[in-house]
Amino acid sequence: MGQLNAAIVPVTAFQQNCTILFDAETKKGVVVDPGGDVPRIREALEQYGIEVEALWLTHGHIDHAGGAMELKELLGVPLIGPHEADLPLLQNIEMQAQRFGVADSVRNCTPDRFLTEGETVGFGEHVFEVLHCPGHAPGHVVFFNRAAAFAHVGDVLFNGSIGRTDLPGGDHAALIASIKTKLLPLGDEIGFICGHGPGGRFGEERRTNQFLTDAG
Repeated sequence: MGQLNAAIVPVTAFQQNCTILFDAETKKGVVVDPGGDVPRIREALEQYGIEVEALWLTHGHIDHAGGAMELKELLGVPLIGPHEADLPLLQNIEMQAQRFGVADSVRNCTPDRFLTEGETVGFGEHVFEVLHCPGHAPGHVVFFNRAAAFAHVGDVLFNGSIGRTDLPGGDHAALIASIKTKLLPLGDEIGFICGHGPGGRFGEERRTNQFLTDAG
């Protein structure tokens, strides 16, 4: 098994971190949250020589799932996740586009498989535990690779911030609970990639993230 690598492709006006997770030796991997700009994502896949086995979704917001169906059909791979609680969001991506005034072509999304807490997904020998972390979105999931001490947290947690909770289905108390009961206990050393901006480590967020320290 080769090293677990990650390549970030910022997409759309939302500058969402579409992430390619792949094995350094076999070049097999997955695409997490193809939110749009599908030609740019395909260019990155070709650049790195990645054989994509699946697409994974952390949640159903337009900036994370808007390009999922187009990329799924182009690559002929399954679309996996998020938790089924996000089905209403996935079925209304086109309506989300109208709300945000997004001119880019997006489509409503139908995953091949939803995910639940405690399941695992992976490629090759890289195994990711699925954590259901509602708050930013009802069906938000986090992908955690214990062996690599790494998590893709989507929009649950950011470097110095947390996901917004003023969108439909948002719940601030649930978000704080997701972070404090499911993410931080994994360990201070866990590194993370998030949905927007730079990543970080859980320990630094536990100590310095004002949204968490003020929450008690």
